[in-house]
Amino acid sequence: MSLPRIAIDAMGGDDGVQVMVAGAALARTRNPRLNYLLVGDAAQVNAAMARHPGLTACSEVRHAPDVITGDERVSHALRRVRTTSMGLAIDAVKQDEAGAAVSAGNTGALMAMAKLSLGTLPGIDRPALAALVPTLGAHDLVMLDLGANTACDARNLVQFAIMGAAYARIVNGLASPRVRLLNIGSEETKGTGDLRDAAALLKQVDGALAFTFDGFTEADKLSRGDVDVVVTDGFSGNIALKAMEGAARFVADLLRRSFSSSLRSRFGFLISRPATKLLRDHLDPNNHNGALFVGLNGVVVKSHGGATPLGVAHAIEITARLLEENLTTRIAADLANVGTDTMHNPVRSSQRSPEDTHPEHDA
Repeated sequence: MSLPRIAIDAMGGDDGVQVMVAGAALARTRNPRLNYLLVGDAAQVNAAMARHPGLTACSEVRHAPDVITGDERVSHALRRVRTTSMGLAIDAVKQDEAGAAVSAGNTGALMAMAKLSLGTLPGIDRPALAALVPTLGAHDLVMLDLGANTACDARNLVQFAIMGAAYARIVNGLASPRVRLLNIGSEETKGTGDLRDAAALLKQVDGALAFTFDGFTEADKLSRGDVDVVVTDGFSGNIALKAMEGAARFVADLLRRSFSSSLRSRFGFLISRPATKLLRDHLDPNNHNGALFVGLNGVVVKSHGGATPLGVAHAIEITARLLEENLTTRIAADLANVGTDTMHNPVRSSQRSPEDTHPEHDA
């Protein structure tokens, strides 16, 4: 039985149509149930598909005359929804011609178009960008928000926690994910008022949903593997994610430099090659590619602009799992279980004691 087809913005990403089509072909070889709506310049898409004959039987090509550029302003992109490959891919989800959309294009434009076209789920104020981050544990960490919302209140953070936990249950197969809020310390008195309000609300709903709230965590503990979902605002989340990506590149470059520094080092590399390959594969962003806009009334996945065909295939495979496991239905059910009264009644700043009005900072 085939899955609902996936609309792919074939023109998005740094390398465009060749990589997107090759990624779709690779994902199809791994999962023959996949079928696609490939949206983009028809001549270029068909030329790329000629290298992957197996795609013809499972794909429809839809011509889009325009492309959203990586540096295009969101306001300008929104005026071209009906003519661009990104806009038409999202519209296919809105019109029930596809179950989900995947794009490696402009993140801001993708978010704005998706929110405008699909809207948000009932009970969700703002969608969030959630991604998988490698850890030392048995599975990847789900982290959100990673840039969709630079400022968030307690209500937003609680909604992110509910959505992130539903995502973790699907992609990592967890019955009850451990959820924490990103903060400057693990003590209950640390952080902003919104963070502490969110913690209070999550303690109220803990037990009503299939996740466990474990309090606060710090950025240096994100890779340990002792937490399943980390929730933060988009400003802090984006900085934390890029710092982690930079650290991974630093380690990889340092190892490369060390192993090429002398003949003895090169010999050492040959001996340790299996271990270094394991490290390289674990840190390769293509093996964790595919960020989800959770909270939309539909599934939209963002592939990294510089992803290889392997990375695009990974993003498509995540998309297929989300369709198969009915992510949006699960999130809607969790929100219904919590109820709107709890979500609308955080502890207000005026209710805190005077010593709590200024967040503490580490020395």
